[in-house]
Amino acid sequence: MARILLIEDSPTEAAVMVQLLERNGHQVTTAGSAEDGIASCKRDQPDLVLMDIILPGMNGFQATRALTRDATTSHIPVLIISTKGLETDRVWGMRQGAKDYIVKPPREAELVARISALIGH
Repeated sequence: MARILLIEDSPTEAAVMVQLLERNGHQVTTAGSAEDGIASCKRDQPDLVLMDIILPGMNGFQATRALTRDATTSHIPVLIISTKGLETDRVWGMRQGAKDYIVKPPREAELVARISALIGH
């Protein structure tokens, strides 16, 4: 079981993701904006961050860069989950420090396997 922070601005998408993750034994907290997510990540030190790209204010690429370059959160892997499915988006996300990139909607088995790979379970 991992403690996962989901940064997602769509309440519907967040609810679906939380249900999927909890069904697979994970403990999930959510943030509706990048700024709230960064603050939550620094405070709660989750095992993994699931990051949307299209967010109000700061976008997910900027938030990923902020988290991976901050000494207090750089050890926490970021997995980007976005509707932005172009190869250039994936490459850019990885260059910002993300450890993985999945296009929405993720298949449950694939998402669970990638989470397990990132948290070492």
